[in-house]
Amino acid sequence: MNDVLDCCGLECPAPVLRVRDALTGTALSQIVVTVDNEAARQNVSRFLEHQNYQVHTAVQDGLFLITGSRDGVVTTESVCVADPVGVYPEYSGRKIMVLVTSAHMGRGDDDLGDMLMFNFIKTLQEMGPELWRVAFVNSGVSFVAGDSEAVPLLQELVASGVQIRACGACLAYFHLLETLQVGEITNMLEIVTGMKLADTVVTV
Repeated sequence: MNDVLDCCGLECPAPVLRVRDALTGTALSQIVVTVDNEAARQNVSRFLEHQNYQVHTAVQDGLFLITGSRDGVVTTESVCVADPVGVYPEYSGRKIMVLVTSAHMGRGDDDLGDMLMFNFIKTLQEMGPELWRVAFVNSGVSFVAGDSEAVPLLQELVASGVQIRACGACLAYFHLLETLQVGEITNMLEIVTGMKLADTVVTV
């Protein structure tokens, strides 16, 4: 494929949606995408990897040039909208997704809310193997970046097989993109798809 799919200037999740649409119904062994920010680079790269592409990224004129290539072709049937579900390969039971939407829990005193949310994250492991994914959006992304005390707790969850996802647009908004410590950058398409795939969604 010689044409370049220009996704510069697009807000999340538009870059991933455009790439998905470009692959759907088309037989492509290669796709080239340009994006202008790190969050989009990671989201598009990971999406292509989940479509079994080999991904290479170069920087050209201040933009990220993402090339996805693979042997054979990609067909409509092989294109999905999010990453595979298999978090616990040995576990095929219920899947719980937790959506953390704020750095605080509840309304009222923010200091108390901070303590409550931290304690909630600390207790997540009690959900056991049913806990599938924890996604952080808005100010909730502060838990996965910088010197947050929640980082070691979340790293333990990752080690046990739980997926940790952080909204790329939110990280960029709070200037935390470069300090992400645990988990992977995600976008709204993957968050919505995850909510559909989960048996239960807990929002805090």
